[in-house]
Amino acid sequence: MAYFMIKGGNVLAGSVKVKGAKNSMLPIMAAAILSSENREVVLENIPDILDMHMKKSILQSLGLKVSYGENTLCLNACEVNSHTIPTALMREMRSSIFLMGPILARLGKVRVTYPGGCSIGPRPIDLHLKGLEALGANIWEEKGYIVASTSGLKGAEIHLDYPSVGATENLMMAAVLAHGTTFIHNAAKEPEIIDLQNFLNAMGANVRGAGTENVRIRGVEALGSCRYRIIPDRIVAGTYLMAGAITGGRLTVRDIIPSHLDAVVAKIKEAGVVIEAGEDSLSVINGRLKGVETLRTLPYPGFPTDLQSPMMALLARAEGRSNIIESVFEARFKHVKELNRMNACIAVDGRTAMLEGGAALQGAEVSATDLRAGAAMVLAGLAAQGITIVREIRHIERGYENFDVELKKLGADIIRCEEGLSIKSGV
Repeated sequence: MAYFMIKGGNVLAGSVKVKGAKNSMLPIMAAAILSSENREVVLENIPDILDMHMKKSILQSLGLKVSYGENTLCLNACEVNSHTIPTALMREMRSSIFLMGPILARLGKVRVTYPGGCSIGPRPIDLHLKGLEALGANIWEEKGYIVASTSGLKGAEIHLDYPSVGATENLMMAAVLAHGTTFIHNAAKEPEIIDLQNFLNAMGANVRGAGTENVRIRGVEALGSCRYRIIPDRIVAGTYLMAGAITGGRLTVRDIIPSHLDAVVAKIKEAGVVIEAGEDSLSVINGRLKGVETLRTLPYPGFPTDLQSPMMALLARAEGRSNIIESVFEARFKHVKELNRMNACIAVDGRTAMLEGGAALQGAEVSATDLRAGAAMVLAGLAAQGITIVREIRHIERGYENFDVELKKLGADIIRCEEGLSIKSGV
């Protein structure tokens, strides 16, 4: 098993470019199933991460022809021939649930097991299933599988109880080939929803309203192929901004859409960091880190839950008290125990974490309990005194392309090791 070894104390400086958003890429890869044209759908700006390769394997198991190289994916779905996602692959990643909508729309039947992914608390799929039923799907359980079938999906009015990103995307993909018009109310507003809409429309769909709480989908007969560039990953961008801030550095994150990070930038500034915005960049110009009274995670345009753990690492080093309220996922404080092993002072009461910042972080052996928690442990290691070992980095590599390599370019003392390599006094 691989791990990161980090010698803390180096100040990060320079610039880093951000590739396409994982949370946009995965549903868009699923949406490629909807193209029945015997031509390739070409996706550009694709990060070389584990989640992409896992989704690639799932699509190939369904009969798609998929190739990847130089951050470009080519997909041909004209011969998609299976409506069953292999259990082993389904359990590897949560986003496999996105495949229900497009497979059902394309083949009239889909068979899946309950999805896996990061262990950050219950993420019920009832909103997905209720929405698909409203579109005319018959859904039942069969020997541990969820099976859905339809003789033809029909447009419907769907009111989501919660603005779920996954449910909004799944239902958008199911509805593009349905007969009639579908309205999704209380839809998620994330930039990744807009990206999916733009991709579907590039293939010939008729979708409007993404980015608002009401999305309208007028069904079409068939979808074709297209070439499409994925939007930059705002979560990766935010992580690098926090890496610059926690090390007292001066760092520029390029090739991004700054407005996607408005809530994140506001909180980093509140923590005492100076940030300058360019047309497609954000630059950290470090100040004196201080605590923030309250940080609450919320659906977009609020502070993203995916950056709660890296921000906690930053605030653990800031002077003064901070309170973090996790309102999206109920089990997303597993990194608290790991940060406290590094001399952080964090207490948890339900969905609130209370931080007494200012204590020097100390290197320790810690684990990446999930994707974003892993990034938080790396950030803490960059700022800590001594050596930090971060294990279970397969979680990190699900969403960050060459994280250690990019950090090293910025001045970090970090190496990726395999088990069996002796730990020396320095990195």
